[in-house]
Amino acid sequence: MTTFDEVYAYFAEGAVIVEGKKVKLDVGDADHIFLDGVTGEVSQKDEPADTTIKLGLSDLIDMAKGKLDSTAAFIQGRLRVEGDLGVAMQMQSLVSMRG
Repeated sequence: MTTFDEVYAYFAEGAVIVEGKKVKLDVGDADHIFLDGVTGEVSQKDEPADTTIKLGLSDLIDMAKGKLDSTAAFIQGRLRVEGDLGVAMQMQSLVSMRG
């Protein structure tokens, strides 16, 4: 079972960011992954972002493992985007823990 800490470590170690943009992944229960494409840092800060993506931890894990398509999750209401939808679309190609 993949945990929040493992997902956070994946983003932090790979420095998964969208250049020049700030993205917050809000997985509920006060857990956040803040991807700062301005400074290149990944943290657990709860700061304003250009785009906030809200989804459950299990859905984030399934997306990262290629088991859940982000477009399908969005259409089904399992993933919500606040802010710049274009930035969220860029994230789709960056989120992959497969391999």
